[in-house]
This record gives sequence, structure tokens and C-alpha cells, in this order.
Amino acid sequence: MSSKRRLALSFGVVAVIVAAFAVAVYLMGESKSSALFSEKIGVVEVRGVIADPAPTLQALHKFRKDKNIRAILLRVDSPGGGVGASQEIFREIQRVKRVKPVVCSMGGVAASGGLYISLPCSKVVANPGTITGSIGVILTIPELKQLFEKIGIRMQVVKSGDLKATGQIDRPLSEAERAMLQTLSSDIFEQFIKHVSSSRNIPVDKVRTFANGGVFSGEKAKELGLVDKLGNFMDAVQLAAKLAGIKGEPQLVSPQEDIPSLLERMLREEGRALVQGLLDGLQSAESMQYLYRPSYPVN
Repeated sequence: MSSKRRLALSFGVVAVIVAAFAVAVYLMGESKSSALFSEKIGVVEVRGVIADPAPTLQALHKFRKDKNIRAILLRVDSPGGGVGASQEIFREIQRVKRVKPVVCSMGGVAASGGLYISLPCSKVVANPGTITGSIGVILTIPELKQLFEKIGIRMQVVKSGDLKATGQIDRPLSEAERAMLQTLSSDIFEQFIKHVSSSRNIPVDKVRTFANGGVFSGEKAKELGLVDKLGNFMDAVQLAAKLAGIKGEPQLVSPQEDIPSLLERMLREEGRALVQGLLDGLQSAESMQYLYRPSYPVN
């Protein structure tokens, strides 16, 4: 055999050995990484008034599809918000729970819509002093008739249907309009009661005894069957890990990882909070709300 042929053969053998070693290392790494990545818990935060459900829905959908996420922790610190927005999140949690456990961790406040979105979770954890409850519906419509008369503003409305301009701010509600809105409010309230009953396995008649719009502590909520366990955020993490069968310390994952920079994220959150603060009193006043607002007078 010539020296060139021996040299080529040697190179070939070395290449095969290197390739085999690389494959072995890769497979070992895959085994380790898959074991590591499978110990993840996705954390979805719902803070402030629930107005736009899209970010929460996207996060839940992302974690539901991700096979490396073994469980989801829903952190709620919210007085509630829009009925439609709360119901969209409620429905998505129902869908996710069929695939992997979802544990709710209640923060300082998880009332009305904040409570509503916790209902379908696999387990609910609250602090003893968490403010929750406020099972009810509120609709606030400002009346600016006297102000408009004082500054000389008159609204002209062209409509079809007697109830079409219900909630027009330059005049008080008519009896028919008030009756229509009260019927709507009662209908949505019954939906709330039904979902409390079915999600938490509490008889409807018992739910009605405490579904009067009032608030109560996390400790009381546990007595009523709305909460499974008293504890803080880390207690909820450990419960989610247990339900998912995670051994050891789980890795918490946020859906915000794809945001380019911390500064950009802060600016977005600050801007959103500013806009929300300006529009909340106007836009939310025109829609039914699962909302706890102690600053609002009750007539």
C-alpha cells in the first residue's frame, strides 16, 4: 500500500472516530438538556385592570404548545376588568388545563374579574390577607347634562330604535334604558355565579349566599371553597412543580423573553399604564365590568 493511500486511510479512520465522538457528545447533551428544559414552569402575570386579554392569551397559548413547559403559574394581582376580556382568559385556561396543570397565585388583590380568571385553574393559592371576592357586575355611565348646559354644548343624535343611544352622557337614563341595562347586568351576573359553581364544585345556592359584590380575605375564600391553599408565590411554584411531577428546583420562564431590551419593556409598560389611566374612567365606564372599585360610590 502506498504512503498516500495509508495517509488517506488514516485520515478517514480519524474522521470516523471524531464523528462518532461528536454524535455521542451531542446525544448526551440532548439527553441532559431535554431533562433540564423539561423542568420549566411558565409564569403568566395578570396585573392591573383586565382590559386587553391578548398578551395573556398569547402567553398561555405559547406555554401550552411548548413541550418543555411542564406547568403554568398564573400570577394574579388585579381588581378585575372587562367581562369579555375576563371570559376570554377564563376560556383559554380551561383549554390549557386539559394539557398541563395551571396553578393560580393570588397577590394582594384578585377580586371580581381577578377571581373569575382563577376559577378554572387546577389549583388556587392565596395569601391569608389577599383581597378577593367582589362577585358581581358593575356598569358606570357618567352624566354630564348640567356641565354641557353650563358650557353650551348640545349633542345631536340620529338613531333608529328607542334604546339605541342608551348611555348618552348628555342626559340621564330613561326608565326603559335602565331596565334594559339592569337585565343585561343580571344576565352577566348569573354567568359569573354559574362559573363559580361549576369550576369550584360549589352548589349554586351556596354561591348566592356570598356573591353579593362584597370582598373577603384569602383565608375566608379558602373556607368558602374558592381557594385550595394558603401561601405565597413560592408555595404556588412548589405546588405547580408537584402537579407536573418535576423533581428538584423548577426553572421559571417568562413569556417576555423575546422583548429586545429591559428599557424598551419598561417604556412600553409605563406608556401602557399612562394610557390605561387616562382612558379607564371613560372607556371602561361604557362596558360591563367584573371589577372591584372601592373608590366608586354605590347608589
